[in-house]
Amino acid sequence: MLRRAVSGGARGAYRPTIRNLACMSQRRSSGAVVVLLCAALFAGAGCARFDSAQSQPYTTEPELAPGPTSTPPPPPPLPATPFPKECPAPGVMQGCLESTSGLIMLPDSQSALVGERTTGAVKQVAVRAEPFVKTVIPVDPSGDGGLMDIILSPTYSQDRLMYAYISTPTDNRVVRIADGDVPKPILTGIPKGATGNMGALAFTSPTTLMVQTGDAGDPAQASDPGSMAGKLLRIEQPTTVDQAPTTTAMSGLGPGGGMCIDPADGALYVTDRTETADRLQRMSKDSTVSTVWTWPDRPGVAGCAALDGTVLVNLVDTKQTVAVQMAPETGAVTGDPEVVRQDQHGHAWALQVSSDGNVWGATVNKTNGDAERLDDVVFPLFPQGGGFPRTNEEKT
Repeated sequence: MLRRAVSGGARGAYRPTIRNLACMSQRRSSGAVVVLLCAALFAGAGCARFDSAQSQPYTTEPELAPGPTSTPPPPPPLPATPFPKECPAPGVMQGCLESTSGLIMLPDSQSALVGERTTGAVKQVAVRAEPFVKTVIPVDPSGDGGLMDIILSPTYSQDRLMYAYISTPTDNRVVRIADGDVPKPILTGIPKGATGNMGALAFTSPTTLMVQTGDAGDPAQASDPGSMAGKLLRIEQPTTVDQAPTTTAMSGLGPGGGMCIDPADGALYVTDRTETADRLQRMSKDSTVSTVWTWPDRPGVAGCAALDGTVLVNLVDTKQTVAVQMAPETGAVTGDPEVVRQDQHGHAWALQVSSDGNVWGATVNKTNGDAERLDDVVFPLFPQGGGFPRTNEEKT
């Protein structure tokens, strides 16, 4: 009877389980009584299992659940290295630099080009990569000269050109550097002195390069129309061959400072240091010049960054960055400059806005006499991110 039940194809294939195997063993040892008992259990869903839903191949292996694995889980991935290995300066893009000058933020907001004033090196630095030297420009770093500023061509992605304001043994000058090439002069003969050499570069249009020159330690030259010292000079279509004569946009400037452009209206802001006060001046698109703010205590104005009706200015001697805020309708200053950085990272010169809205600075501690162990550095002005202006919550 059991043989007929097992071979009944209409009920599905027979697959013994542990209970079936035990039942068969009992049949062999107990004779016909056990056969009848097993048949009864079989008829009442006992010893064997028939699956009418799906035919399965015959097997004599018992069905056992999979046991626990002895293979350990993979370890979690290691965290990304937060700072360059050779200079683990926390909270900055890069440390262990010589005193800096020009700073160019790159489109990813996590890397930059930075000039070293005394070495003439232009280094590419990044948050999560070691720095490398892009080029070295021969300079004379005596006094406050050397590599004083760098700027990329407005069409750098096509022409791969960079411009620099430098000191040589005989003059200050503007040079142009193509990738992989030696520097070539654009404008030479700018007076050089023992002090008063610092200046800056800015493009106010794709073809107009502005050059801020220092007074070379002689304020009289700044007011002399025949001298290029202490001026804001305009170079149209900068080229290495048959350069058109420069024109003067501003006179009477002391040692630079820096320049920055308002992204809203294209106005150019210029900082400089005179014998009586440090200044922030504004030149509109129609070349109208006005004084925005003066510091009679002469805290050492340096680089600036303009955004959202606010001009940020580095004050080197007091280790501050301040925000000068203006009414959007009139451009009038709305109050005393607000201190947004005090002492953090020390003496800072350059300021640049990144594409994500944050502002980055670069320090000059090694040449200002109180360098820390990991100076000099490129650092975020607002480590928490979010750019500027800050909300009231961020200020507190």
